[in-house]
Amino acid sequence: MYFFKNEFVDKKNLTVSPDDRGYYFGDGVYEVFRVYHGRIYQLDAHIQRLHRSASEVRIALPFTVQEIEDILMKLVQKNNLTEGTVYLQITRGEAPRAHPFPLHAEPILLAYCTEVTRPVNTIHTGIHAITLADIRWLRCDLKTLNLLPNVMAKQTALDHGVQEVVLHREGTVTECSASNLMMIKNDVLYTHPANHLILHGITRAVVLRLAQSLQMTIKEEPFTTEQLLQADEAFITGTTVEITPLLQIDGKPIGSGTPGPHTRNLQLEFERTFAQ
Repeated sequence: MYFFKNEFVDKKNLTVSPDDRGYYFGDGVYEVFRVYHGRIYQLDAHIQRLHRSASEVRIALPFTVQEIEDILMKLVQKNNLTEGTVYLQITRGEAPRAHPFPLHAEPILLAYCTEVTRPVNTIHTGIHAITLADIRWLRCDLKTLNLLPNVMAKQTALDHGVQEVVLHREGTVTECSASNLMMIKNDVLYTHPANHLILHGITRAVVLRLAQSLQMTIKEEPFTTEQLLQADEAFITGTTVEITPLLQIDGKPIGSGTPGPHTRNLQLEFERTFAQ
């Protein structure tokens, strides 16, 4: 069961117009919500970010915040989803192809559920990555449909036999293709500040609060690829990856090359945030 425009429909009865600006311009915003035990995790935070992204690209929400939340919760119920994700996107609407905003197009909301199990294996064993120049636009804080650079980066990682890329701008680490990044050095947690160069990750924010509760020293400041390679621990954060240890970058081990104690502690605390 999907939600499209203003009703719940079966996927086979859903038709997207070729005049939808999301189709030919990527003119839209989106969110991915995690569902644990049949409940949407960090719903309010995701909705706030959706509202901000839409406002910044001047797309009016087609429903109130409360109505959107109700739609999402009904989707979860109608699909009997206990473990997975809900994807939601809002495009500027349907109009003949032209760059200026159309005068009369109405924003279109699409949402659907997907069963997705927790990536327990990689959470426990960690992943490898390579570094790559960050060639994305300068509003990475907005969660828009324009993800081709991220797609190319992720495929580059897979082509090199690893799971992620660490993006950098002239040596300064920003984030990864589909996740935020944190490192630990001498018991201090470092992560790039939440400015226009990275997505303001929901899981990132949760992890920072958890680190604070564990009385860790936190520094939201830029660091270089060289500093990252000298880190004691590193991990990525994201809605679907949760907290996943990053064990090797460009063939070089991070710290001992195994998940570190701070990472393990944060993982345990994170699991408590959605436990029944």
